[in-house]
Amino acid sequence: MRSGPAIRALVGGVISVVALVLVLGSVDLTRVGDLLRQADPRWVAVAAVLSTLDLALRGLRWQRLLRPIARIRYLPMFGYLLIGYLANNILPARLGELVRSHYIGDREGISRASALGTVVVERVIDLVAVVGIATVALLVLSVRGVVATAVFVGAAVAAVFLVILALAMVAHRLPGADRVRALADRWPTVQGLARSLQDGLQVASRPRTVVEALLASAAAWTCSILSFAAVGQAIGVHLTIGEAALIGSGVALASAVPAGPSNLGTYELAAVKVSSAVGIPADTAFALALLSHATILVVTSVGGAIAFVRIGWRGGPASESAEPAMPGDAASLGPAAGPLEDH
Repeated sequence: MRSGPAIRALVGGVISVVALVLVLGSVDLTRVGDLLRQADPRWVAVAAVLSTLDLALRGLRWQRLLRPIARIRYLPMFGYLLIGYLANNILPARLGELVRSHYIGDREGISRASALGTVVVERVIDLVAVVGIATVALLVLSVRGVVATAVFVGAAVAAVFLVILALAMVAHRLPGADRVRALADRWPTVQGLARSLQDGLQVASRPRTVVEALLASAAAWTCSILSFAAVGQAIGVHLTIGEAALIGSGVALASAVPAGPSNLGTYELAAVKVSSAVGIPADTAFALALLSHATILVVTSVGGAIAFVRIGWRGGPASESAEPAMPGDAASLGPAAGPLEDH
């Protein structure tokens, strides 16, 4: 029995409950309800469109990250991403990342571990982007205190992940690697999984791939920030771009903490705390958080459900949406590159 995911889910659930208790104890729910009832549906629709564009750009980013391993058409790739987000809405602790890695591996005939490696690279890129956005917003808005401290902690965590990613990419060259490799030879399955995971991580060593992913991330986060601003307009809060950027990046940093399904609780608590730092009352901030969170959940759930119906769950050989990587793509990743199946 694998207890790791169960423990992670339990911890995530506890974190969500604690966050909800904290945020509910600090707001007037009657006032929050009034704000939500008065929300302008036109601005909510704008936020939904921007959230959809955000997701579409994230699908493009994942496609570019995975391209050195397998060339997959955009629409199926976008579908796999949406299914992963749908799973995140249902499962705790962001287990949807594992679901989409398994799903694309099963459907496209590529290594699930390699796919997971590209998701890890994607998460690191997102973390760096979020910290950068939050840092600029802090400087523009001259925000200090707990929010600034949290962003600095996030920057330190991002630096640690960058170092870990770099070490994982060159693990086969580090001192003592031969001894580790000899020990791993006793467990061929584990060794194969490790190599496949490293194949996925190696995409971060390709400058063009990283630049494409960064550009897609910048465009996606622009849509995300504008979506927060649109939700603010819906309830009569006129957020500046700097304020929307700080709230959006603060929520994203909080979402990195394993929590319950759809980051329930941590999302709202982070939005309220960050909003208070820029002078937004707690009741208004909570309404903003609920409306923006609900918009994201509806977009990802509907999109994920449509993708699931269209693609299905059946496995089997690679579909027509996948093409072999061009000559030199996988080979140029490094000594550990190459298709290693872990099915």
